[in-house]
Amino acid sequence: MTQQPPFDFTFAAPLHIQRMQAPYAVDPLASRGRKMLEAPCPHRTEFQRDRDRLIHSSSFRRLKHKTQVFIANEGDHYRTRLTHSLEVAQISRTLARSLGVNEDLAETIALAHDLGHPPFGHAGERALNEMMARFGGFDHNAQALRVLTQLEHRYAAYDGLNLTWETLEGLVKHNGPMLGDIEPTIATFNAEFNLKLHTQASLEAQIAAVADDIAYCTHDVDDGLRAGLLSLEELAHMPLVQNCWQQARAATPTTATKAQLIYETTRRLISLLIDDVRTTTQANLAATRPLSADAVRAQPTALCGFSPSILVQVQALKRYMFAHVYASAPVLAVMDASELKLKRLFAHYMQHPQDLPPEWPQPTVETALARSVCDYIAGMTDLYAMKAYDGVA
Repeated sequence: MTQQPPFDFTFAAPLHIQRMQAPYAVDPLASRGRKMLEAPCPHRTEFQRDRDRLIHSSSFRRLKHKTQVFIANEGDHYRTRLTHSLEVAQISRTLARSLGVNEDLAETIALAHDLGHPPFGHAGERALNEMMARFGGFDHNAQALRVLTQLEHRYAAYDGLNLTWETLEGLVKHNGPMLGDIEPTIATFNAEFNLKLHTQASLEAQIAAVADDIAYCTHDVDDGLRAGLLSLEELAHMPLVQNCWQQARAATPTTATKAQLIYETTRRLISLLIDDVRTTTQANLAATRPLSADAVRAQPTALCGFSPSILVQVQALKRYMFAHVYASAPVLAVMDASELKLKRLFAHYMQHPQDLPPEWPQPTVETALARSVCDYIAGMTDLYAMKAYDGVA
C-alpha cells in the first residue's frame, strides 16, 4: 500500500490551487454529532446542513433590521447585523480556503456569531445586562446559544436547531477558552453536551473570530465616512490606513468620486488584513505542526491572528473609531435614547407580563419571568422594539 505524503506545512503550492484539506481541519465525517440523533443528509455535509438551518431561521432573518452601528432607519446603505454577518462569512471562507480547513464550518460559525445581539447594538446589550443584573446578566454570545438551542421553534421533535457539536463549540469559544465563572446558559448546556470550554476553539472558529475583527474594522470605517463622522484625509494619517489610501489615490483617475476613493481604500485595507492573518497563521501552523483539529484545540494560544505589528495598528484604529464614531455625539444621542427605551420596555413587561404575546412564556417566578422578558426583547428588531415601546409608553 502506498503511503500518503505528509501535509506540506510550508504552503509551497500556490494558494489558488490548494484544495487539499489540512490534517488540522475539522472533518464533517468525524463530527461529534448532534444532541438529538438524526439521520445524515444524503447530499450535504453536516456543516452545510448547519449553515442551511441557520440561514432559514427567523432569528437570522431578523438580523436585517438590527443595528450594527447606525439605527436601521437612518439610511439604507449602512451595515446591519445581517450584512455584517454576511461579510464576516465571506472573509471566513476566504481564509479557511487559503489555510486548507473546512470552509463550511468557518462560514457557519461566522453566520451564527451575532444571532444573540439585541436591538440597538451594544446599547441594547448594555440595557439588558443592567436590567438582568439580579438574574444572571445578559451576554450576546450566551444569548446566541439560547437562540440556537432553545428559542428557535422550527422542529416538532426538539427546541432549537439541533446543530452539530463543532458549530456550537465554535460559536461559544470563538473568542477563546472559557475559564473561571461561566455564564449560566453556557454552563447548563455544557453540562449536557460537553463543549470542552477550557480548550482553544477549532481553527475554523478562530478564523471566524478574526474575520469579525476585519469586517467591523473596515466596514465601520466605510459607514463612518459615509455618515460624515470621519474624514478620509484624517484617517490617512493612521498607519494602518495610510498605505491603502495612497495606493487608492495612485490607482484611481483624478475624476474618481469620494465614494469611489473610500471603496478603493477600504477594499485594500480588507486585503491587507486578510493577507497578514493568512501569513501569520501559516507561520504559526508551520511552527506548531498540529496533526489534528484536537491538536489545534490543545495549543496554549490561538494559532490564527494578526502579526504583532499589524495588531498594534488594528488596536490603534479601534481606539480612533471608538472616539470618533461609537462615542461620537450623534451616535451616543441615538444609542442613549434607545437604551432608555429598552429599559422601560423591560420594566413594563415585568410589571405586566400579560402584555407579552400569548404564545410567549409568562412564568410566575420572578427570575424565570425576567429571562423570558429578556429573550423576547433580545429577539426584537430595532423597528419592532420602537413600535413596542410606543405601544406601552
